[in-house]
Amino acid sequence: MKYPPKHHQDSDRNHIIEVIKTYPLATIISVVDNAPLITHLPLIYENGKLIGHIDIYNPQTEYLKDNNDITVLFFGPQCYISPSIYSTTQLPTYNYIRIHLKGKVTAIEDKDALKQSLITMTEFLENPNPKYTLDPDNPRLDANLSYIKMFEIDITHWEGKFKLSQDKKTSDMVAAREELIRANQESIREFLDKLI
Repeated sequence: MKYPPKHHQDSDRNHIIEVIKTYPLATIISVVDNAPLITHLPLIYENGKLIGHIDIYNPQTEYLKDNNDITVLFFGPQCYISPSIYSTTQLPTYNYIRIHLKGKVTAIEDKDALKQSLITMTEFLENPNPKYTLDPDNPRLDANLSYIKMFEIDITHWEGKFKLSQDKKTSDMVAAREELIRANQESIREFLDKLI
């Protein structure tokens, strides 16, 4: 079983890209007058850059251009790990996957590029079993292009945090992995049952 590097070390770039592709909803942060502007948007990794779209009325839109600095966070799975799952004596811990990226953001003003990017993003998000295709001739798509801005982020700093009990013996690492899977599936169901 292959694991990224140990707790709190920068991980391999391929692992970071895999997290981005699997958990594309990003938290994008711009700092303006020492105050953060924060938006949550899906971003697609393409040719070494992150591509996104934002509503023109979002206050952060005006800062997603001109090579401005930006910080982007991606969140993978997380959970508390009880010592009860291990075959050896351990202390409680918390496992998680987090990605921190920094970059420079540029606005893409080409409407045809925006339209194609929306189609491409839909294809990506519909995979692996697509049930919907965004038709380039969809009149609603054309009608909304004026309300959406496209941007791309050139990544200048990559940092992955993979805390997955890598410092434990193999059987305990595997137990922590299984607990991460189980706890995430169970916690989503329990959380949604409380809301809906």
